[in-house]
Amino acid sequence: MDTGHSYRGRIAPSPTGYLHLGHAATFWTAFERARERGGTLIFRNEDLDPQRCRAEFVRAMFEDLRWFGIVWQEGPDVGGPFAPYEQSARRELYLNAWRRLLDGGWIYPCDCSRKDLAQAITAPHDDNDEPLYPGTCRERRMIVETLPDPKYLNANWRFHVPDGEPIEFIDRRMGWQSFVAGRDFGDFLVWRRDDVPAYQLAVVVDDAAMQITEVVRGADLLRSTARQILLQRALGFPTPGYLHCPLITNDHGTRLAKRHDALSLRTLRGRGLGPEQVRAMAYQPSKQPHSS
Repeated sequence: MDTGHSYRGRIAPSPTGYLHLGHAATFWTAFERARERGGTLIFRNEDLDPQRCRAEFVRAMFEDLRWFGIVWQEGPDVGGPFAPYEQSARRELYLNAWRRLLDGGWIYPCDCSRKDLAQAITAPHDDNDEPLYPGTCRERRMIVETLPDPKYLNANWRFHVPDGEPIEFIDRRMGWQSFVAGRDFGDFLVWRRDDVPAYQLAVVVDDAAMQITEVVRGADLLRSTARQILLQRALGFPTPGYLHCPLITNDHGTRLAKRHDALSLRTLRGRGLGPEQVRAMAYQPSKQPHSS
């Protein structure tokens, strides 16, 4: 149970576009849960994608979320004991975790191209999730102690999941969850061939390093929790609580994306709406959590 000052939550936007109503609803839930518990909310700038992250979106994240009414106690703009709070400045932590996974025999290099995967993957998959990896490069699983950096193999690095093992957890909104490794998800990326840590590894390392006790995020990442639990086990990290929020959709039933600029916080502000009006649009009270 997360109570009082032991509670540490986080909001973790990526500066690849303007934040929309879906982000606002999820971040407001994270803010409220931290505030209700007298805990700490951390702002983490997940700026690992060098091709898509832009300084103007970083500035907009801070401006729009403060205007929306969200307050955080640690972050890039206010500092804190676990700085830096920008993922682009935390490479050494990710590299150390990659080495530990390598030394433990958990990961292997994969040189499959996107075309290779598109031709090999036939299993159906959820549109919100990545396709099931067919295991083409699994036999390359090995220990390589002399590599100074993952980029030197010019390969993607994948985590070898334990086929057939159920990964189970209780989501604090959606209840009991169970995913079977190798069936519901396959070997997943931890490091990309362009020398960038993959999302799954980076968030696991940062959540552990920043002592996050509860992760509040969108329901599209529910299956990723199973992957991250496997990484946490392999690295000896604690598993925080998880609460996945319902996704907000547009009039056509499609979940919002950053390309839906008409529902971005920046656009709604520009139309003259106030934070209370936007909160009424964005924040949809969910079912009572299963634990607090």
